[in-house]
Amino acid sequence: MEGDRTKQNAALIAAAQRVKLAEIEVADVEDRLSTLIVQELEVRGRLDGSNAQIANVLAALERISLNPPPALIVDPADALGSARSAILIAAIVPQLRAKADAVTADLTKLTDIKTAALAEEDTLKANHAVLEEEQLRIATLIAARKQGIGRRSAELDAEEQQALALAARATTLKELIGTLSEQVTSVSTAAAAADAARDPNVPLLSPEEVRVALANTARTEPAIPFGAAKGYLTMPANGVNVADYGTSDGFGGISHGISLVTRAEAQVVAPADGWVLFKGPYLNYGQIIIFNTGQGYTMLLAGLDTVTVDIGQFVQMGMPLGTMGSRTSGRTVTTNAGADQPTLYIELRQDNEPVDPTGWWATPTQSG
Repeated sequence: MEGDRTKQNAALIAAAQRVKLAEIEVADVEDRLSTLIVQELEVRGRLDGSNAQIANVLAALERISLNPPPALIVDPADALGSARSAILIAAIVPQLRAKADAVTADLTKLTDIKTAALAEEDTLKANHAVLEEEQLRIATLIAARKQGIGRRSAELDAEEQQALALAARATTLKELIGTLSEQVTSVSTAAAAADAARDPNVPLLSPEEVRVALANTARTEPAIPFGAAKGYLTMPANGVNVADYGTSDGFGGISHGISLVTRAEAQVVAPADGWVLFKGPYLNYGQIIIFNTGQGYTMLLAGLDTVTVDIGQFVQMGMPLGTMGSRTSGRTVTTNAGADQPTLYIELRQDNEPVDPTGWWATPTQSG
């Protein structure tokens, strides 16, 4: 079972990484398609304008052809009219040629745009297929993991009910996290034991040592002390950073974390190793997950639509935790996007006091 669980952990992390990459590619393709659509509209606008101008010129030429000036050899008295017509035609023909060349160029560009758009649509379909395949793989692996664990014990069931009861009574996140951290449960006991085995003042690990530790998918406790993980945390979702730590939260307070606007139904992964202290709805934050990451640190993710981990579970960095919805879930932050796009709120605390998470990530968020 341990061997199977190790393989499942590795497969989950790998599938989650493929989903994140596919989500990034989908977003890029959609941006490129939007650009192509704008270009197509610009070209069509020019072509529509050219049609009107050419129609006017052709109408003038048609009027000349219906009433052409007589040949000079027949009626020299109309020499002036013939000269005027010749001058007019001499002026119009180059303009017509230039206009025809411009129209031809626009038609060629329009064809190129359509060809590029079709290619991008094929790429988009391929990436959506990858997303669907990997999401199915993740769901299957999670189901297999739960089946392997078997029925939850009465103690764990009671623990989950206790956590939900605490959440119902807690009026602030600080109160909830503080109360959960004080509980004598299998989660906090395991985390405390893991912390006790580490010296918080140990020298920083080298990048190679960190990579080797994180590559061990058989681990059942944090690969490295959380204090040494600064600069290595995984961003839990692809998105645009719309609110930084310390900025206004839009409700008259100060944000104690960062907020990302994500794609609809975007995947959310564990930003670090840790034990799940709490998962479920809380106040107006939507679905939240609270992790004990060791050394007195906790992490909070809020605004999810679905959660696939359980209270008491140890999760490894990069493991899928759940998904966002199709719009904002809970009052996590006020953004220009309003409630039309899902927003993930991320908070880091040390000894239950907010900490600026800037600089902790392996990959910075995209600025809004």
